[in-house]
Amino acid sequence: MDDALAATVRRALDESDPLPGTYGFAGELPDGRIVRDVLGRGRCYYDGDAWSRDPGDLADPTLLPAGHVREDGETRRAWRLPDPPASHDDPVRSVRDALDEALDVPSDDLAVAFSGGVDSALVAAELDAPLYVVGYEGCADIEAARESAAAMGRSDDLRVHEVTLDDIEAAIPEAARAIGRTNAMDVQIALPLYLVAERVASDGFSRLALGQGADELFGGYAKVAAAPDDPRTDADTIRGARREVLETLPEQLERDTRAIRAAGVEPVTPLLHDDVVAAALELPEEWLVAGETRKRALREAARERLPDAVCDREKKAVQYGSLVAREVDRLARQAGFKRRMDDHVTKYVQSRVDDRRESTDSASGERSDP
Repeated sequence: MDDALAATVRRALDESDPLPGTYGFAGELPDGRIVRDVLGRGRCYYDGDAWSRDPGDLADPTLLPAGHVREDGETRRAWRLPDPPASHDDPVRSVRDALDEALDVPSDDLAVAFSGGVDSALVAAELDAPLYVVGYEGCADIEAARESAAAMGRSDDLRVHEVTLDDIEAAIPEAARAIGRTNAMDVQIALPLYLVAERVASDGFSRLALGQGADELFGGYAKVAAAPDDPRTDADTIRGARREVLETLPEQLERDTRAIRAAGVEPVTPLLHDDVVAAALELPEEWLVAGETRKRALREAARERLPDAVCDREKKAVQYGSLVAREVDRLARQAGFKRRMDDHVTKYVQSRVDDRRESTDSASGERSDP
């Protein structure tokens, strides 16, 4: 942690300020305290007095919870995510001002994960960097990326990485081991991130900018828009449902960060800057969801940077828009894991991880023989 960030974090600890103006943080302060920001945008693990950002460096790693500090062998909560009342004082302007600060990101050695929706397009609009989209032949994400890049005048910057079934099959055990999970949903989400990061790394870039966090912050999920009638949330308001979703973000970010770093690049998440988080938390419900429009405030704030067609574009989740989830299901069935089986895709992924582990152990044993 550099000196400027360490000073900001120390001040945030002294003042119990959960959003001190950073892109997130995790690591050790000069006084030996280990910290992780309130949304878990950074990650660090500890084992006794040792710590690392890579759990593989430790014998028995424990992830420091988001918003916590570890000091003298004890872990305690330092920050909680604010829950401010709704502010009706020009919500679009407040989001636009926050974006001005958040999107001021150095473009050196940087690529952008670009699926054509408003989130990734906002990031792309401010960066002089190539745009990467990944997906299976005929997928919606590649079509959307081409259309949005053309509308933005960025077609020449778009690099399409069309993956094959073999590419997906080969990446499954790598992505699953990287994230430390084998359940179908987590692996299907991690795979497109791993695949695009792998391509970015092979092209020589070390940083990958993403539009992560916008759906959670600005009301992009169907279950949030349908609150309180959607059984997938316990909240009785849209703002309450948004809060529930936000509380899952640390776990999601740990998965995504591990997948991206395993491919050899560092994730950059401008839309998760503290200023954007603070502005989003103050939005009234009608600026989160209005009729059929989700992420209303973000879309309106984006209009000074993006064409209307891009601001208004609806997007599928990455695992579906890229068709990766569909192809993983196909691979599972081809391997004999039929849909009539309980959680057949998870069982398939577990088998692939086990096969890879056995192959690695066997190869290691062969190398160690005299």
